[in-house]
Amino acid sequence: MKIGLDIMGGDYAPKATVLGAIEAQKVLAAGQKLVLIGDKDVAVSILQENNVSPDLFEFVHTTEVITMGEHPTKAIVQKPDSSISVGFKMLKENSIQAFSSAGNTGAMLVGSMFSVKTIPGVIRPCMTAIVPKLKGGLGIILDVGANADCKPDVLLQFGILGSLLAESVYHIDNPRIALMNIGEEEEKGNLLLQATYPLMRDSKLFNFVGNIEGRDLFEDNNDVVVCDGFTGNVILKLAESFYVISLKKKFKDEFFDRFNYEQYGGSPILGVNAPVVVGHGISSPEAIKNMILLSKNIIETNLIDKIKQAFQ
Repeated sequence: MKIGLDIMGGDYAPKATVLGAIEAQKVLAAGQKLVLIGDKDVAVSILQENNVSPDLFEFVHTTEVITMGEHPTKAIVQKPDSSISVGFKMLKENSIQAFSSAGNTGAMLVGSMFSVKTIPGVIRPCMTAIVPKLKGGLGIILDVGANADCKPDVLLQFGILGSLLAESVYHIDNPRIALMNIGEEEEKGNLLLQATYPLMRDSKLFNFVGNIEGRDLFEDNNDVVVCDGFTGNVILKLAESFYVISLKKKFKDEFFDRFNYEQYGGSPILGVNAPVVVGHGISSPEAIKNMILLSKNIIETNLIDKIKQAFQ
């Protein structure tokens, strides 16, 4: 197993990414290798500063970087020797089995759809985030930003994708799928949600438990929450602020500590033909480590094959 890591992606790259790779490498099993994609000379010097042998890693040297502000499609085309472009080329050729980056999210989405491509039958790939639960454990919310506008059949597919992720990677048995709405009743919501509800209610592909409201997100009556990417991104950014506010207000609480994004590593892009994980732009070494380990778990649980089977 070879896991590709873009060491040039993220606000604190390449130092944070290489330090995260060092930590991840300590817990990888024999036969699991990290491939560091980016400026090899810089990576080697960071490893040597930390008394870590470069021999523990494989390197693919690149000369270009796609920055956070660049237009995703143009950057992928115009910078073929960027760490993201090279990473996707390697993923397509199966010289790595997963690829992760804390770099430009749009470039990661475009790269995954251009290179490894969408799984046949999947209308729109999506991104997920973890939701801490008040009584312990976790849930999943999707989409959190890949698709600002959605149609009912796309939300239905998000239910399938979220259910498979929850079951395979997070070991949630028969996950309960809920639709984020402004009321619990079937007829509530905008035109999109009113049209989506009957599709999800009548589906035999997952365990649909109906509409939920924003206040139910952290409760124990759902495992996977489905929404369009616009709504999901607003919820995600609001939820991320809880941890920051708790630090600013200097109060320590186990529940709010679980809103620290570092623990979860990143968002898988679900619906493409290979494991792709996108990390937070401000990823620390701890977050990079967990992003790599999430990639490993997606490979080991055969999530991609399970999604392919579901959409046959």
